[in-house]
Amino acid sequence: MSDDDCKLERLHRTYIELPLILTVNGDRMGKSIENLKNAFAGESQANRRYLAYGRKAEEEGLLQVARLFRAAAEAETIHALNHLRIVGEIGSTRDNLNAAVSGENFEYREMYPEYLSVAKQEVNQQAKWSFEVAGKVEQVHAELFSKALGILKEDKQLPPVDYYVCSVCGNTVEGSAPEKCPICGAPKASFFKVL
Repeated sequence: MSDDDCKLERLHRTYIELPLILTVNGDRMGKSIENLKNAFAGESQANRRYLAYGRKAEEEGLLQVARLFRAAAEAETIHALNHLRIVGEIGSTRDNLNAAVSGENFEYREMYPEYLSVAKQEVNQQAKWSFEVAGKVEQVHAELFSKALGILKEDKQLPPVDYYVCSVCGNTVEGSAPEKCPICGAPKASFFKVL
């Protein structure tokens, strides 16, 4: 067996056979699955944190440090995606859209209203604003995912459309950026096109 064949066999075992074993023996490996889910959350947070740190380093003119943070963020993404794949939480696109709709609905219907209530009680205006805009945007996401799911259920393709995201609040719109963000009031120039 050549070195390349050995590498392919190891890759197959790592990426195909082991996830199947975890699925089949899920009860026996319950703690490992829980750990993978926790690691996924931690790696995902590290990715976002490092991207924010990289932006700050760039603002301060520390371009090589910014590059290092972006590189580490990419590595954290790889870790997170590996964990998520092994846990088996990446399904068909329809399954993934259903999961996305469910998650977004939970966030805007339950999670953010609860967080907003606490922020109001604590008179934390910055947290209040952040939770308010995030909750509104999560509702937009739920609607966009539901629309996509409906089209796929009809065995059709989504028509090509551009998506724009508000860099202030995250509002996501189809077609073209509005003159003013309907969620946070930011001007059109605050929107960027998703490639």
